[in-house]
Amino acid sequence: MKKITIKVNLKNNSYPIVISNYLLQNTGPEIKKIIPKAQKFLLITDKNIPKSYARSILSSLKSKKKYLLTLAAGEKSKNMNFSNAIIKKLFKHNFNRDDCVIALGGGVIGDLSGFAGSIFKRGLNLVQIPTTLLAQVDSSIGGKTGINSKEGKNMIGTFYQPKLVLIDPTTLKSLPHRHLVAGYAEILKYALIMNKKFFSWLEKNSHSIINLTDINLLMHAIKESCKSKAIVVQKDEKEKNLRAILNFGHTFAHAFEAVKKYSNDLIHGEAVLYGMMIASSLSVKMKMLNINEHQRIKHLYRRLNINYQIKNIFKKRDINKIFNYMKHDKKIYGSKINLILLNKIGKAKIVPSDLNKNIKPILVEQFN
Repeated sequence: MKKITIKVNLKNNSYPIVISNYLLQNTGPEIKKIIPKAQKFLLITDKNIPKSYARSILSSLKSKKKYLLTLAAGEKSKNMNFSNAIIKKLFKHNFNRDDCVIALGGGVIGDLSGFAGSIFKRGLNLVQIPTTLLAQVDSSIGGKTGINSKEGKNMIGTFYQPKLVLIDPTTLKSLPHRHLVAGYAEILKYALIMNKKFFSWLEKNSHSIINLTDINLLMHAIKESCKSKAIVVQKDEKEKNLRAILNFGHTFAHAFEAVKKYSNDLIHGEAVLYGMMIASSLSVKMKMLNINEHQRIKHLYRRLNINYQIKNIFKKRDINKIFNYMKHDKKIYGSKINLILLNKIGKAKIVPSDLNKNIKPILVEQFN
């Protein structure tokens, strides 16, 4: 498949998403086209990313003032201490607002780099180069940055759009299968909330995506996901209404991750897969989603051998912990929380849901 460019059209912060195989070695020229004034570059990555990726990018940057910062991998790195480490590096080399931070890695590196870059001198140029499927189809696009705290996931953050997103699907070859399935969660999300035709396509082609057996099918899935996210972000950049539908399954997922202390026991995409299924079940309970469509969703999970019952990963005594984290979610209004539920496959709706009448019962039901 040829090089694909998708434009995120925003009032003041438009940028391209470029999708192409073997793109890393062409990073420098792609950045030069969009950010011609940048003189200094800080490439931020983590210890799980192959060193050859960083070498390819650094060698493509025609500047003597290019620096590498390699951080510990995993969700536990997404905190103020690591954000401060990035800022310290930027101060040390006297970066200014024309210069550039490049985030190479998954969602953690993208969120962390974006957050640090957004608050240093009120904002440097940011380039996202996502190397996980989840980051390629979701977290690298849309400008949400954030770090975690003991109070919950992404409670501290900013809206800060990148100048450029570069997606090289060949980087996915270094991923464990588990992380491909986790990334697939976000692809499935777009189909469920806004594109029934895409869901039907996924029913036929999902095996090829999570097993990397056909690069063209994979690129099509990435393209459709990026287009979907771009459409939503263009209509609602700061999540005042419509963009909230992108949180489908995530309110439950964030609570699950917090209870697991952001450990490798449950990675983000896996939590989203559980969360989407519970949100789908709640949609049926609230007489929104047709039972037959609910069965289609369940059938797709089963065919891909994806777990969807939280009793596989939590004990019954964890319900109160999950519930308590949900009570502190950013979307709480009084005794209700804005959940994203399904009217049907391909159509989502923001529904204020009572914590005690709707949320706790559906959690309890998962263990019966």
